[in-house]
This record gives sequence, structure tokens and C-alpha cells, in this order.
Amino acid sequence: MRPLDDFDRKILSALVEDASQSYAQMGEQVGLSAPAVHERVKRMKKDGVILGTTVRLSGDAVEKPLLSFVQVSTRGWGKSQRLMALTRFPEVEEIHAVAGSTCLLMKVRTRDSQALESLLGQLYMTPQVVSTSTFVVLSTYLERPNQAGVTESWPEIVFPDV
Repeated sequence: MRPLDDFDRKILSALVEDASQSYAQMGEQVGLSAPAVHERVKRMKKDGVILGTTVRLSGDAVEKPLLSFVQVSTRGWGKSQRLMALTRFPEVEEIHAVAGSTCLLMKVRTRDSQALESLLGQLYMTPQVVSTSTFVVLSTYLERPNQAGVTESWPEIVFPDV
């Protein structure tokens, strides 16, 4: 796999913004022909840079407006078959092994607090689960997919006087 160049990153940014646009539209944005964009996209898929093309759904529209993050402390380390069985519930969007005072972090989206309670009940039926701590999201200020850009130099952020 060769390193990504500026054109690749621009194409990836365009895809993240709207994956349904045509290669010609992306080409206009990044300054390449449609066939050149197509070849680059094909190569990035082959190289595993582009893992798939998905649709982001509105939690409200699919009747799952309650977004929560659940920290899970377990006996032992890493994933287990029993913990991964929770992926059968469509409410479980992500499961991450994390460093810190807990072992796992789950992102879940449920219909309401009763559905969240039922999901937590399922989690507690998993033998290696010791405890959980749930954070219910009140407002989301930024939620976006992985971005292609890389910050090369971190500028100092100037905060306004309050």
C-alpha cells in the first residue's frame, strides 16, 4: 500500500461528506478527471483504506433517539464470545477495548430509558461483567465519521475572554 497523497485525502473527504456523488462530481471538487478518481477509489478499496460505503441514519427517524455510552468493567481482559453476543442487538453500535479504569466502552442507541435498562440487564447477565457506568447523551455537538485529514502542526487555540 502506498501512502495517501493530497488527492487521495481530498477524495476521501469528498466521500465522507457525500458517498453518493458521482466520480465526475468528486473530480470537479479535487481537480481530477472522473476516471482518475475512479481508479484512486478502486485502489484505496483494494488497499483497505476504504472499508465500505454506508449510510448514516437519524436516531430519531429509526425510533432510537436515546444515545448512551456504557463503560463496562469485567473480570479478565479483552473480548469474549459472551460479550460479543451483545452485537446481536441492533442498539449496540460500537464496542471498544479501552485503557483506564474500565475495560470496555460501548456506544448504544435505544428507543427510551426502559429499552436501555433492558439492554443493561442483558449486559449484567454476562458472567464476566462486574460493573457498568452509563452516560446518557443530552446533546451532540459533533458526530462524524473518520476523517481523512491529518493535523501536521497543532496551532495554539486562542480562547475568547469571557
